[in-house]
Amino acid sequence: MTDTEIITQRLYNQHISVPKFNTPQEVVTSMLAMQAQEYAMARWSIGLRLINAKDSDVEKAFNEGAILRTHVMRPTWHFVSPADIRWLLALTAPRVHAFNAYQYRKYGLDSHVFTKCNDIIIRQLEGRKHLTRTALNVALQQQGIITDTIGLSCIMMQAELDGIICSGPREGKQFTYALIDERVPHASPLSKEEALSEMAHRYFTSRGPATIQDFVWWSGLTMKEARVGVSNLAPYFIHKKVEGQEYIYAPINPEAVNHPNHSLLLPYYDEYGIAYKNRDALFLPKEKIVQNMGETFPFSRVIVLDGKIVGSWQCTIRNKSIEVEIAPYYEFSEHENSIINAAVQRFKNFIGDSDED
Repeated sequence: MTDTEIITQRLYNQHISVPKFNTPQEVVTSMLAMQAQEYAMARWSIGLRLINAKDSDVEKAFNEGAILRTHVMRPTWHFVSPADIRWLLALTAPRVHAFNAYQYRKYGLDSHVFTKCNDIIIRQLEGRKHLTRTALNVALQQQGIITDTIGLSCIMMQAELDGIICSGPREGKQFTYALIDERVPHASPLSKEEALSEMAHRYFTSRGPATIQDFVWWSGLTMKEARVGVSNLAPYFIHKKVEGQEYIYAPINPEAVNHPNHSLLLPYYDEYGIAYKNRDALFLPKEKIVQNMGETFPFSRVIVLDGKIVGSWQCTIRNKSIEVEIAPYYEFSEHENSIINAAVQRFKNFIGDSDED
């Protein structure tokens, strides 16, 4: 399996090279979870995988609760679907709590304090109210819960991980919280093995070819837990050894990955990069790079050409005017420039009237 085969199949399975969905909720459901701490760019991550999408479509889906944003898996924000949020939290919250344990102890946040905080938050939000973190912090302070920004973040994340709150609609540019029980339909719980199996199936379907080490990195699971999920994959999944690594993926029609040359402006933390521990297949040979690559991928905005990272980009939005600046890692040909310009225009078409960059 060559780098070209790996990245071509990943681009297809992640619905980047051949978008097939019309709604943000279809994308998020297919991907299971999408990293989303950089909210404006996370919307573009969804837009990349949609047919003729607009930024306003993603914002509308978020505000209506068709997609949700919460802390799950690795302790960071992710978009998830309402149908998946409960079992995902039940599966991954213990690992995130373990990761946060030091901060909990540092700020004196024990089970007694968390219970008191949760009760206050529930009383403030019940009745389908949506409140900002600032408003909830005022209510906590009035009941004697005084802490700094990090301590408050721990309190709110704990309430998310315990399945009490999730994202509500935005108030202007401010995020709000809502009660999960009032925003998400109830669903039958999954056993731990069922949840591990479902997560493995969805990961290797949407992100294969990938290794079990990639799956552990992305999910935050232990290797033991990951192996349980992988062992329950359907027989049609392919397990292919390449230089000591076992790549796992679902078979696809070879013609499905025969796509023309393409380019895309990849946002911060996009799943095309962040979903894998090993990202070597995405990089150009060092001898071809003549410009400074800057911030380490996948934590920067990069230009992708035929699956390979060929430069970086930034955008500025002022008075609804969108300016995109690109920084190539080598001198692009006229043909490459035309393909990249098309990617820039696609991004501009997506942003439309948005004023967030």
